[in-house]
Amino acid sequence: MTRFSKYLLTLLVVAIALGAVGYKYRDYVLNPWTRNGQVRANVIQVAPRVSGPIIELSITDNQFVTAGDLLFRIDPRTYEAQYARARAELDRTQSDLVALARQVEAAQASVRQYEVAITAAESEVKATRANRTASERTLERSRILMERGDTSQAQFDTAEREYLVNLATEQKAEAALLSARSALTQATATLAQAEAQLGAPGEENALLRSAKADLEQARLELEFTEVRASVDGMVTNLQPRIGSQVVANQPIMALIDSGSFWIDAYFRETQLERMRAGNQAFVTLMSYPDTIIEASVDSIGWGIAKQDGSTSQNLLPSVSPTFEWIRLAQRIPVRIRLDAVPDTVELRVGSTASVLVRTQEQAGTPPPTPSLLQ
Repeated sequence: MTRFSKYLLTLLVVAIALGAVGYKYRDYVLNPWTRNGQVRANVIQVAPRVSGPIIELSITDNQFVTAGDLLFRIDPRTYEAQYARARAELDRTQSDLVALARQVEAAQASVRQYEVAITAAESEVKATRANRTASERTLERSRILMERGDTSQAQFDTAEREYLVNLATEQKAEAALLSARSALTQATATLAQAEAQLGAPGEENALLRSAKADLEQARLELEFTEVRASVDGMVTNLQPRIGSQVVANQPIMALIDSGSFWIDAYFRETQLERMRAGNQAFVTLMSYPDTIIEASVDSIGWGIAKQDGSTSQNLLPSVSPTFEWIRLAQRIPVRIRLDAVPDTVELRVGSTASVLVRTQEQAGTPPPTPSLLQ
């Protein structure tokens, strides 16, 4: 082989190597890849709404449950007693309201009765006043006639007695009118007091609404003694046992929502220039290195916590030393939506994932990430 041929062969090999390196670099730029990914899901903190000891545990650790399945039951006896007490209180309130309503009706009847009595008394006063006025005029005429000698003493005495009788009758009628008015005032006050005690009529009554609210609260607390799954998912790290005392609103177990899995992939900031939400992505898990999961970019994180500048114990900024000739790229979280998970793959929160993102339109599926790189 001539010297020229050797040079030509060497140049050809170098050109092929540079071309391969350039192609791989272009593929790396257009299809960023990271093995720094983790499986995530919504973890529901299961907490009882009421306190008490567990008397029934219907699940086991790592069991799959569907929404509505019974997880555990709290001793309901205390809450059954509270519910019975609230029902009795509602019955008593309803009975009291019936009695108060009858008192109001009786007071209203009394008011109407005294109003009728006042009308009658006013008519009686008017009639007796007319009689007294007429007898007074008759008595005055009798006095004049007697002074002139035109009538007898007996006739005058009769006119005087008639006047006095009519006067007494008038005074009695006026007293009856005053008594009726006083009774009406008292009856009106009694009615107002009865209406105040009764409150609003029907379902708007405050006492009735309060009693019903207490009953509903007791019913809910009794219902809350049965704790059920809110979503389909897996119970994990189950700690409670039968007899364990649980406290209201204190989480006691975790429920992983089986319909909420996604991947948090951490890409270097230098890889984000061409990445957009909606880009096609491919995921492999360390536990399934040869199975490709089709996915897509859901969103790209907008920030990470700073490392330098945080306040130290002596209130001075904490700054880590760096090498001037080396500048490490930060890693930004990218949320990856899983579009099609094979039936053979079981997702577990926290497991390691590798993610490749296509930032250009390109048909086909990339080969699985080598197991060595998982």
